[in-house]
Amino acid sequence: MSGTQTTLQGAGNRNGTAKQRTFNFDHSFMTAGSPSSPQYASQVMVFNDIGRNVLAHAMEGYNTCVFAYGQTGSGKSYTMMGSESEPGLIPRICDELFNRIDVIDASFHVEVSYLEIYNERVRDLLNPRSTANLRVREHPSLGPYVEDLTKAAVSSNKEILAHMSQGNKARTVAATSMNEASSRSHAVFTIVLTRRTHNEALGQVTERTSRISLVDLAGSERANSTKATGVRLKEGSKINQSLAALGKVISALADSDKPHAELESSKKRDIYVPYRD
Repeated sequence: MSGTQTTLQGAGNRNGTAKQRTFNFDHSFMTAGSPSSPQYASQVMVFNDIGRNVLAHAMEGYNTCVFAYGQTGSGKSYTMMGSESEPGLIPRICDELFNRIDVIDASFHVEVSYLEIYNERVRDLLNPRSTANLRVREHPSLGPYVEDLTKAAVSSNKEILAHMSQGNKARTVAATSMNEASSRSHAVFTIVLTRRTHNEALGQVTERTSRISLVDLAGSERANSTKATGVRLKEGSKINQSLAALGKVISALADSDKPHAELESSKKRDIYVPYRD
């Protein structure tokens, strides 16, 4: 890693020379080697570069989202959740949220929900005893939502962490040959932030709602690498199926954002974004 660039050093080819490929990102975090190295990206650094911006936009009233995407065992859950000694992005965002609420002259109402998508079925992690397959609906003005999903009102970071811990215990994880605690489901932790401001001059109360969606996706995997069989193989198949659907959505969104002249003739007609998939 060098600045915003990541360079991959490939294996040598027939001539004995190794192929090198360089990729550019908004941020490029080095997590190999010793944590005492000046290049090492700590959880604090990831939060400062990504989490603070996400929180700032949410406080302004915008919906925000972070999702961890990548191969199984690549550190997605560690980045999002972290450990007890090194909290990840989600606990740090929750902690900073209440630090900011305490110093702003306005009234706030905070609700959290936690769900997982396991084998294409939606489960409520805040109500793990329920075995119901929840349905995803779409509201004409509020957008997609999950019907009958538990929403818990919270007034402190301690309460958020308690709900998060309860949900994490109910998440579906299992061991594979590539990851001893592999996430077998996609998890979505949502914070709904409602800000109420009283305008004394006009005698009005204005209300602004924003949503922070924090997503820990299950990792893509190859069956011959994970040695998956039986239930693990079925899980891997469903994980890859849903990640492929997500990839198509991202690709369509990227195409719809390009200038019309840059698109291939076959794509110049109206681009369909397959959200329902």
